[in-house]
Amino acid sequence: MGQRVEIDERGFTLLELLVTLLVLAVVLSLAGPTIGRSVEGVRTRAEVARFAAMLRHTREQAITTRRPHSLLVDPPGHRVMIMSDDEVRETRALPEHLAVEAEPPPALTVRFEPYGVSNGGTFWLTAGAIRYRVTVDPLTGRVRTERL
Repeated sequence: MGQRVEIDERGFTLLELLVTLLVLAVVLSLAGPTIGRSVEGVRTRAEVARFAAMLRHTREQAITTRRPHSLLVDPPGHRVMIMSDDEVRETRALPEHLAVEAEPPPALTVRFEPYGVSNGGTFWLTAGAIRYRVTVDPLTGRVRTERL
């Protein structure tokens, strides 16, 4: 009846600690680049969403004020401007890592009319290996984004 249980109080050996740290280092070295890429992807997706939202906002401003509004993209200056009557209404900086191109190249300005139509356009937004296409339908003014 009176069995005695002995507890081993030696702790961990130095070898066991080194093996554990080695395993952790290998796991982190494998997972680190994947986490970095996913953070870059989320950041780029958020910037593309902001760009598309600014296009939609420009269209809404044209409709609600009943005056034409334009969105002008300035790639070298890394900024986007909303203009009405040749006056800058809003300006937003684009991140340095985000490159913006238009198709055709002079289409860096999209003009929205008071009844919702636009001159249309296609923008290519690139950050590293991540590339998106943002299109503005000329007939409806609808803005769509697509990851390529």
